[in-house]
Amino acid sequence: MAVYKEQSLKIYNSMTGEKEIFTPLTEGNVGMYVCGPTVYSNVHLGNCRTFISFDLVFRYLKHLGYKVRYVRNITDAGHLENDAETGEDRIAKKARLEQIEPMEVVQRYTVDFHNILEKFNNLPPSIEPTATGHIVEQIETIKTIIDKGFAYAVNGSVYFDVLKFNKDHNYGRLSGRAIEDMIANTRELAAQSDKKNPQDFALWKKAEPQHIMRWPSPWSDGFPGWHLECTVMSTKYLGEEFDIHGGGMDLKFPHHECEIAQGEAATGKNPVNYWMHANMLTLNGKKMAKSTGNNILPTEIFTGQNDVLSKAYNPSVARFFMLQAHYRSILDFSDEALAASERGFNRLMDAYRHLEDLPTSSTTSFDLQKWKQRCYDAMNDDFNSPILIATLFEAVKFINAVKEGDEKLKSADRELLQEIMRAFIFDVLGLVDTATVNEDSSQKLSGTVELLIKLRAEARNNKDFATSDQIRDQLLELGIQLKDGKEGTTFSID
Repeated sequence: MAVYKEQSLKIYNSMTGEKEIFTPLTEGNVGMYVCGPTVYSNVHLGNCRTFISFDLVFRYLKHLGYKVRYVRNITDAGHLENDAETGEDRIAKKARLEQIEPMEVVQRYTVDFHNILEKFNNLPPSIEPTATGHIVEQIETIKTIIDKGFAYAVNGSVYFDVLKFNKDHNYGRLSGRAIEDMIANTRELAAQSDKKNPQDFALWKKAEPQHIMRWPSPWSDGFPGWHLECTVMSTKYLGEEFDIHGGGMDLKFPHHECEIAQGEAATGKNPVNYWMHANMLTLNGKKMAKSTGNNILPTEIFTGQNDVLSKAYNPSVARFFMLQAHYRSILDFSDEALAASERGFNRLMDAYRHLEDLPTSSTTSFDLQKWKQRCYDAMNDDFNSPILIATLFEAVKFINAVKEGDEKLKSADRELLQEIMRAFIFDVLGLVDTATVNEDSSQKLSGTVELLIKLRAEARNNKDFATSDQIRDQLLELGIQLKDGKEGTTFSID
């Protein structure tokens, strides 16, 4: 029996502002779309928090037994600087500055994005479509929206008619903005002269002569609007209506608001049942920004090469730190907070490792079933990872008490406790026991060096002293010193 049939999951829906019981459109199946990165620079920590939050959602849905199709896009075109309607494409600008092809920029930072999320132990999505790979579909969607009367072409560009759409729909309902207020607060800009109304947004932009990234369309050689990409890719792979759409809080307006308008205009259907938004990450109490220097990259956390932290921190510790806050709350990143998380992380992993060696008795002084359900209750309450972690630490306290002889644990219950903790620590929270990984790495290193010692001995026996010396010298350059003695060759690592 699927676990989801025994549990009642509630999700905070940004559209309604309430926690709602999660009921997928198709029983046993979940379609989830999350806005991915614009790959023009190294992925920043705030984005990582968003993707870790939705990795938690993905993992828990899978744990409950749902078949999940998780789609997360790569924006590799059409995203202009400062999320504006005019200006330079972020990727094209980077390509111009570095004097390389735009797709070289895309490749470099897509690889970086994948590498960083892999270090954080994020599961890959089911599908990872790119904007440039769906130009044809975007053009067809624009045609449909024009045919439905909700868009107009002017001077080679196509704009969505927000005021016309709003007559029978509610543009602004996700972000809680009234169209009247938007009109009152909008300043007319010279660059908006092609639009009927300042609120209208681009579905297709005619490329200026200097614009590198361009494609042919019925209206002009140009590029798609940033908002359109997500509408097209989400509905292509999840259908005109799907279960969950996620992203950072900063995308609620205008990006997600525009997605809803485009989807409803094209299909006449409300595209998403549950909207989820992850909150921002601050650094030492201030907003992260490259311009002010109040910024840190994930790799700088892992290596310790930064001016913010006193030491390097393992990716799993950084992940644990982020999961100690609810995904909808603002989280402040600091050296003190990370150090505290590292101590907690080590206590959790140490307790789990000691489960194997715990003494057992004929009784158990801990209500395992009740505790297990409280772990589920935490996650069922809008994926409340901090409450789950607090509940796991109740088990840590119990394990330490058993070790000291103050509590009792039956052998069968020890196996059950181990199974529950394994599921929630590793499968749901996605943590990695760094001590075990380091031990495995150490064993692999030892095995590799022993193999090289054997090859060196064979070379010496064959009087191939050049190869023998080369193995010794190159290992020394790597900080591994070989010592020849009567009992054979040993090694030490500096």
